[in-house]
Amino acid sequence: MILRFPGARNCRIVVLAAVMTAVPVAAFAQDDPRVIPPPKAQKKLPEAPSKLPKVGADRTRGLDFLFGALKAAPDEASAKHVEARIWALWLQTPSDTAALLMLRAKAAMEAQKVDVALKLLDAVIKLRPDYVEAWNRRATLHYLKNDYTHSLEDIRQVLIREPRHFGALAGLGMIMQDLGDERRALEAFRKALAVNPHLEKVPELVKTLTEKVEGRDI
Repeated sequence: MILRFPGARNCRIVVLAAVMTAVPVAAFAQDDPRVIPPPKAQKKLPEAPSKLPKVGADRTRGLDFLFGALKAAPDEASAKHVEARIWALWLQTPSDTAALLMLRAKAAMEAQKVDVALKLLDAVIKLRPDYVEAWNRRATLHYLKNDYTHSLEDIRQVLIREPRHFGALAGLGMIMQDLGDERRALEAFRKALAVNPHLEKVPELVKTLTEKVEGRDI
């Protein structure tokens, strides 16, 4: 999903939307089999690496394995496949109600009905406060409303529950960059890349910020 807004923040908002909400359509389809894109809109994922087993019922062990596979991915195609599996696990919830509300929130976000999406995500979090992806989505929306205080609080909740959430870490970097705290932005982006070395655009941001922060006298 790409949200377009006027002004100097355009580039960073596109990156933020990509890394904080880039859940594959297939992941939503797991919650609602009716949500299937038209044939022309489907994007085939790269083939899984031959040694990548299916994730079992133990979600934590499954994520641990996938994060290890993400770091060790030999190429971008393999990395994207593993990343998609991680997003799919993050999206899973045992609550049918929460899954339905998330689908509606996604539709509202795509329609740029931010306030509607926020109310839906508020309901999901009230219902399932342990649901990491609901916090992450709401953090994104608060950011798009320039509400950095609430966005940072939601990111904190995400990272308490999943310190490896590279989307939330990248979002933290975006906020710190907007606030002019380039050192903390660089730290957040580096943490995101340490978890997922294959994030789009983030390496360029790290390079630019490194030159600014470490290439000058402090």
